[in-house]
Amino acid sequence: MVVMLMMQQQQQQQEASSALASHPINPTSTATATTATTTCATTNNNNNNSSSSNNHNNSVSLRSPTATPTQSQLPTPLSLAPLSSPGPAAHRPQPSADHAIGPLVPSHPSTEPVPVPVPMAMAASPLARVRLSEIALYDGAPAAPYLRAVDALSGSLMRHNAAVIELGSEDAAVMRCGLEAARLYFRTRAQQGGGKGGRGVYMYRAGRPLEDWDSSPPCMADIFRCMGKASRAALCAIARHLRLRSDVFNHLLDDMPLPANEVSSSVLVASYSNASMPNVKGTTGGINGEIEKGLLTLFSSDTPGLQVCDPNGRWYLADSGSSPGDLLLLTGKALSHTTAGLRPAASYRAAPEYLGNNSSGRTSLAFRLMPQGNAVLDCSPITAAGHVIPQGYMPISVSQFMDDLSAEEDILCSRPDNNYIARSNLNTDPSLRSVLSDPLSGAFLEDATFVSCGHSFGGLMLRRVIEMSRCTICSREIETGSLIPNIALRAAAAAVKHEDNRRLFHNAALRKRRKELGDQMDSTRRPNRENGDVGDDGLHRGVQYPFSVNEKVVIKGNRRTPEKFVGKEAVITSQCLNGWYLLKILESGENVRLQYRSLRKIQSPFVSEERCSSQPVQNSKS
Repeated sequence: MVVMLMMQQQQQQQEASSALASHPINPTSTATATTATTTCATTNNNNNNSSSSNNHNNSVSLRSPTATPTQSQLPTPLSLAPLSSPGPAAHRPQPSADHAIGPLVPSHPSTEPVPVPVPMAMAASPLARVRLSEIALYDGAPAAPYLRAVDALSGSLMRHNAAVIELGSEDAAVMRCGLEAARLYFRTRAQQGGGKGGRGVYMYRAGRPLEDWDSSPPCMADIFRCMGKASRAALCAIARHLRLRSDVFNHLLDDMPLPANEVSSSVLVASYSNASMPNVKGTTGGINGEIEKGLLTLFSSDTPGLQVCDPNGRWYLADSGSSPGDLLLLTGKALSHTTAGLRPAASYRAAPEYLGNNSSGRTSLAFRLMPQGNAVLDCSPITAAGHVIPQGYMPISVSQFMDDLSAEEDILCSRPDNNYIARSNLNTDPSLRSVLSDPLSGAFLEDATFVSCGHSFGGLMLRRVIEMSRCTICSREIETGSLIPNIALRAAAAAVKHEDNRRLFHNAALRKRRKELGDQMDSTRRPNRENGDVGDDGLHRGVQYPFSVNEKVVIKGNRRTPEKFVGKEAVITSQCLNGWYLLKILESGENVRLQYRSLRKIQSPFVSEERCSSQPVQNSKS
């Protein structure tokens, strides 16, 4: 009896296996059958342990026979992942082509890459990426790639306040070399300075004489030319998108190349920030954000860590997924003024969460395309192109414009309790002015009026709505006889206009007060011009260049002056920045750089004898 039951069971198993083998292997049906058998095995496993092992063996025996898969039936890497359900390794079935996690899709060709999940920290940036070769100037009719690149660049600036410029292979190699050289430079300085390498900044200006003693990162001149070329090309592309000539802003920039003995207005800043000191003021902005003052700014870094505020007030990581050959483009205050607000200034800040995860620190290069100090920011080309200039964008010199920005920063710094609020108001102030201004004329809505649909208009837009008898916002027909004054909007516009006028008057008064104070300080420092003493108020230092070139001096030294130079006579060979001189020791012929406080004029014998003879008389009188 037992033998007959065993023979019947074997016959049933053979019939089941032959029935499964007669059908072709279909990924969908196979996955369904596998899921069903796995479900049955799981259900029986909940009953008792003994039956679970039997059902598991039955489920394994009910699978289709293993066949050699063809190229179209090879499993994807995702199908070879281990099962999520735990279990002993001895009872875990081997993965096969007909046993996958989830439904299978048609196989990909061998040339198609398998999608890999991207981490959140390295997600693709929403910024448009434009090649430098596509926006470079050339003679002839504009080609389609140039027009597409100009539109993509300006569209990204309008939507995200930033864009990415991709350099060529040669320029990318220069940028990579510059970043590595800057990192090595700051590490070397940290080791020489006692190991304090939390942060570092080096500013480079073209045209400034560099001697052998001046320690600076290498490749700065090459990086300055490379990033300067990219910034000028981007500025020309912005001008073309505004229906202006490509060279409309060239009168604001330095000549190419620079004239002899002239220092560039633009500046290249190399900075290094460690995880312990993520914020370096003036390089990557503070935690509350910085607004660039110049025309354009280009950033290049070895690791991501720079956030930009979009027009909606949201901060996002702008340099995620960027390589050393990618330059992050931001617009500044000077460009915003000369374009009458059509290209607003961008706010940026360092991202401390990304710097904290990077133990090796972050090295960055920032190129600031600055206008000349004697240039004038004028919006007349914008008017000639047909754009409407809002109120407040008047012609102003670059020096006065920068003084006004510095005055605003001084006011913000004088209120530490409202520092964050004031900086936030700087970012939201243009949007508030745009809401309270007429979009056509730019005048404040001091005549704001409700129309029948519920929207408010004023100025030239109100006249257009009345002439069309249709609302430009909701496209509804309106009744021109039912116009109601919007008292609240008129009061808000009048208040903002009054505050704007008061600020302009305050800046003018502050600028006048600074000039008077400067004239007064010049008169008080004039007697001390020879020795470079400190003024009586203790706030301003004396003249930084009390000595002239080829003048013989004595090194009196300070605590940082090497002992071998103290008391030696030297000749001044050239002047440096911030009151420093390059001297040549007469005794040894060595060159050394010292500040004016470490030097003393050589007194003539007549003066010294006169002082010695007058000293006893003074003592006798006392």
